[in-house]
Amino acid sequence: MPQHVSRVAAAAAVSTLMLAVGAPTAPGQDAAGAVGGERLGQSTVQVAPLAGAPALPTTLTGRSWLVADADTGEVLAAHNAHLQLPPASTLKMLFADTVLPKFDRMTEHKVTTAELANVGAGSSLVGVKEDLPYRVEDLWRGVFLSSGNDAVHVLAHMNGGLQQTVAEMQARAQALQARDTKVVSPDGYDMDGQVSSAYDLTLFARAGLRNADFRSYCSTRTAHFPGGLDKLTGQRTSFDIANTDRLLGKYQGLIGVKNGYTTNAGATFTGAAQRGGRTLLVTVMHPDTQTRVYDEASALLDWGFAAADKVQPVGQLVEDTAAARPAGLTGRGSTASAATAATAGQARPQAVRGTDPGLAPAAWTAIALGAVLALWAAGRTAARRHAAVADDPAALPDPGATALGGQRHRGLARRARALVRHALDFRP
Repeated sequence: MPQHVSRVAAAAAVSTLMLAVGAPTAPGQDAAGAVGGERLGQSTVQVAPLAGAPALPTTLTGRSWLVADADTGEVLAAHNAHLQLPPASTLKMLFADTVLPKFDRMTEHKVTTAELANVGAGSSLVGVKEDLPYRVEDLWRGVFLSSGNDAVHVLAHMNGGLQQTVAEMQARAQALQARDTKVVSPDGYDMDGQVSSAYDLTLFARAGLRNADFRSYCSTRTAHFPGGLDKLTGQRTSFDIANTDRLLGKYQGLIGVKNGYTTNAGATFTGAAQRGGRTLLVTVMHPDTQTRVYDEASALLDWGFAAADKVQPVGQLVEDTAAARPAGLTGRGSTASAATAATAGQARPQAVRGTDPGLAPAAWTAIALGAVLALWAAGRTAARRHAAVADDPAALPDPGATALGGQRHRGLARRARALVRHALDFRP
């Protein structure tokens, strides 16, 4: 092989080898594989107080909890942030973040019997009735206020069915780098294998709150919900529903977002509160008793507002890796198809689970392609030169041209390395 070709090949091979064994990790992910930072992978309480920082509450019993700044993404303190636990109805935050942008809130949908057929026994219900029309906004109020699994199932069927919705939710979780989450049901109903974590639930809340409708629904305290038909008048009735979030309207500055409880999951809660221009997020999972989830969330928020400028972050809420959603997908007046919206949540390859971040198949393909292209380009250059020399010996490069030729070869090597570096963008 000509010397200048072998140099390019060697550069491509070295670049490939460096990426395979020593590639820098993705933003927010440490070498040990804990998304958001190494300390968040620890099972003990993580906090880094500075001078004057208040002490953490001493009565916390949650198996997992986290408090973070919603704007900066800095995690102020955490305990077992990545512990996988059943999420209960807090999983509805991911459902809403996935499905809510797809339908105009004023769209009416007539509910069928089949759409309510597989709602789990003992589920929380808002009272959706078959053979009657409901506006999308009413169904979402049923999801957020009453945690209605019946409303979730209707919206999931509108979205293409339960399995389609579960698949889209899983893809959305992966785009958010919520790698602790395994979605089996769209409503959070106890199912074998369905888990999430305090870290992931906080990611879901942060992403959802960026949507104005999501924020509006989760902060609504009471609403009128459509009922059945009055047998005497034939007119549609309505009834009042109230948000089951016990902190809403009681904790100063609380925005929402979602509470949950099942026998298997115990109590779960993710909340957001705003004071003095600062918004904090808190998640508490499985405290000793159901009612303690609100006490412990309140205590952590109080601590967070007092400690925000007096602690160093112990981790970071990573950013959404999905491509920007199509224009108009705000949940208000949106007419985008389910397929289009789903594409936004699947714009990047699926994340690789486990402690080794590794490289996605697309990255290896790009690396190989970069090396091949570099070799091909260098080979073409060499072939042209040999052809030129064969036709005209005077075409041999003189010492003054050697530097230029070397620059070209180095340029090809740089392109190969650039292709390899670009492949890193496709890592999970």
